[in-house]
Amino acid sequence: MSATLIDGKAVAAEIDARAGQAGAGLARTLGRPPCLAVVLIGDDPASDVYVRSKVRRTEAAGMTSIEIRRPADISQAEVVEIVRGLNIDDTVDGILVQMPLPGHIDANAVLAVIDPGKDVDGLTEASAGRLLLGKPGLRPCTPAGCVLLAERAMGSLSGKSVVVIGRSILVGKPAAMLFLEQDATVTIAHSRTHDLPALVRTADIVVAAVGRPEMVRGDWIKPGACVLDVGINRIDAPERGQGRTRLVGDVAFDEAVGHAGWITPVPGGIGPMTIAMLLRNTVLAAASRAGLAPPEEL
Repeated sequence: MSATLIDGKAVAAEIDARAGQAGAGLARTLGRPPCLAVVLIGDDPASDVYVRSKVRRTEAAGMTSIEIRRPADISQAEVVEIVRGLNIDDTVDGILVQMPLPGHIDANAVLAVIDPGKDVDGLTEASAGRLLLGKPGLRPCTPAGCVLLAERAMGSLSGKSVVVIGRSILVGKPAAMLFLEQDATVTIAHSRTHDLPALVRTADIVVAAVGRPEMVRGDWIKPGACVLDVGINRIDAPERGQGRTRLVGDVAFDEAVGHAGWITPVPGGIGPMTIAMLLRNTVLAAASRAGLAPPEEL
């Protein structure tokens, strides 16, 4: 068996286009396009690349992008004031504080002041509570992208067995809740799970979000399963030359492709979907703040 590659770039481009179309419709009602504000603290290279991509795709979708950059030595109080200023700015629909923050800043304290109605990353306590209770709200982008790609691959997820490897508040826990919303049966696994390979072999859908390069081996995968690899890890690649590196996921791709029915590559799988769902959330936030129903395009 050779797995079908799930083209996250193609699906993300479709979501971007839909968000752009919905945003254009909202602009005619609001008198302005939806607006996303991104706050970047410090000079982490990976964060810088990610923020630039967010800004580029936001603007390409016809929405307004506000980029706020501050040096790493900024105080926590100053970051909180930036967020509070964005909260009261009626022209801003979505707020995203890029993680990680410098070590002296308490990320939870910063997230706590984001207006839940503008929490397009779905990370505030209010957003998490609405997800847990099954109430409407803005969902975390990466897990939402995972569910969408699984649906594109397999159709209805009702009754499917899902194993989520990783229990972070960013991916693992919200992914479990989102798959449960689709009537799947979900198990959250982690590094201390007894006989993890055996558990993974029971899964129709595997979400690998543990942050360990190629931890999930090919013979862990149930034949025909859908494998969603959230991991992005840079490892040494001496075969490419001295000092060279390459990106790999949390799944040993070359092994898993021979077992899975569908699989996301790294890069080009889940990564592009995260920004696509961010744009979608920005449009949803703009509509909700205006008292409007979610646009049909989404």
